[in-house]
Amino acid sequence: MGQGMKRVVSLKINGREVEEVVPDNLLLVDFLRDRQGLTGTKTGCDGGECGACTVLVNGRARLSCITLAASCDGSDIETIEGQAARGRLSALQRAFHQHLGAQCGFCTPGMIMASEALLRQNPSPDEAAIRTALGGNLCRCTGYVKIIKSVQAAAAEARS
Repeated sequence: MGQGMKRVVSLKINGREVEEVVPDNLLLVDFLRDRQGLTGTKTGCDGGECGACTVLVNGRARLSCITLAASCDGSDIETIEGQAARGRLSALQRAFHQHLGAQCGFCTPGMIMASEALLRQNPSPDEAAIRTALGGNLCRCTGYVKIIKSVQAAAAEARS
């Protein structure tokens, strides 16, 4: 395989400024996992179909397995590792724990990141809005009921 082109990308990852040379064909999921050590972002299907790799790019949910790292130049990237603040779980992380929204946990980072994007746009989503927002995130362990309950609980906590 040939070397291909490379470029310098500057971005903010979980609030930290990062500048690095990346090949044009490097996927964001590989950049985050292999180069930044942020292994909470999972590689599931490798084709944009399962949602396990969901991160926030400028506050919007993106599938990092079909996003080129170079295309994120100048962006603000958030991963599951950036959701906890000062050692305290985020409202969504707590809700997924308390309401058993995770079983094996593999899909959970992507579910939480997609849910975070939803709650930032719609702090009081109904069940249909939650189902729509999580429509691209697959879980093989749950029936989604506890995941939806977890998102509802986090939204309720934010409102109180």
